[in-house]
Amino acid sequence: MASELITGIGELTTLADGEERRRDAALVIDGDRIAWIGAAASAPAADRRFDAAGGAVLPGWVDSHSHLVFAGDRSAEFEERMAGRAYSAGGIGATVTATRAASDDDLRANLRRLRAEAQRQGTTFLETKTGYGLDVETERRSAELAAEVADVVTFLGAHVVPAGIDPRAYVDLVTGPMLEAVRPWVRFIDVFCETGAFDVDQSREVLAAGRAAGLGLRVHGNQLGESGGVALAIELGAASVDHCNHLSLADIDALAGSDTVATLLPATDLSTREAFPPARELIDAGATVALASNCNPGSSYTTSMPFCVATAVLQLRLTLDEALRAATRGGARALRLSDDTGTLVVGGPADLQLLDAPSVSHLAYRPGVPLTRAVWRKGARVV
Repeated sequence: MASELITGIGELTTLADGEERRRDAALVIDGDRIAWIGAAASAPAADRRFDAAGGAVLPGWVDSHSHLVFAGDRSAEFEERMAGRAYSAGGIGATVTATRAASDDDLRANLRRLRAEAQRQGTTFLETKTGYGLDVETERRSAELAAEVADVVTFLGAHVVPAGIDPRAYVDLVTGPMLEAVRPWVRFIDVFCETGAFDVDQSREVLAAGRAAGLGLRVHGNQLGESGGVALAIELGAASVDHCNHLSLADIDALAGSDTVATLLPATDLSTREAFPPARELIDAGATVALASNCNPGSSYTTSMPFCVATAVLQLRLTLDEALRAATRGGARALRLSDDTGTLVVGGPADLQLLDAPSVSHLAYRPGVPLTRAVWRKGARVV
């Protein structure tokens, strides 16, 4: 692959430790890595040259929580919720029925469509989950299809207990035949530890089986109440606990003293009208926070990480720099990535985006405006 010099950068945000935003900067991509960063006037020669024309450059988004393997539409449920119906985990069943009935080609096409949509908005690293099959064969093919498109796949057989199945029998299915079937394609196991889904003891059993199979641990926790999911995630050393809407002071302190990332999903909170998580308190306490889209057909049908960043600034009271870090480095931490993903550093991945704006501040200053002008993923310009 030819080297490429990106010059004329009006503002460069690397998110490297201790580094401020740079003006009049340039960088060189060589292969799938960043080869050089510095002042535009000192830029070395490269095979190709790209003029950023004063736009802002920053790392690509690391979306560490999505549910892209699905079929069907739940817009009617959304309208009912906006009219006052409370959100519950039970709506997942409609998507399960549609997903089981869908062909591999239909599921694959939807996956690729959503990945491309996310990429056009600056997402360069994407996690997605199973969890709309809830039987062995549909979970297996969901995992296999997801692995074609996503960078990381998470097994979420423990999403809800399907209607008509005994909870004990279903936990045995998830931790036995279903886990064995998906294992070749997944890196993490997840569980929805929540009222209407799985209690703490069931969740612990699911996670223990995943750990025994060599998988990393993740938890959906404390979305609808203080479900115990946060405490369980910390107890077991999970990579992340996601949602975190309802936290006690003890939960916040425990997260701050742990390696478990608190992944916040603000687009979901708008769609479900749940209380926003205590993001400001988490960051002030020293917890590591990630932002993710939670793209799914029921509670957060968006692939837009810029929307999540703007919402985190405007509604969760994060500073812009905190929101950017959470949507890049925070997501990388939530996925236990160790190769400088989520930053722009020499030797690190060449995953970056260029805005049609002079500063990253415009991501929140101009919410809802499509600002992504170009995207590089693994060194190749893909947008």
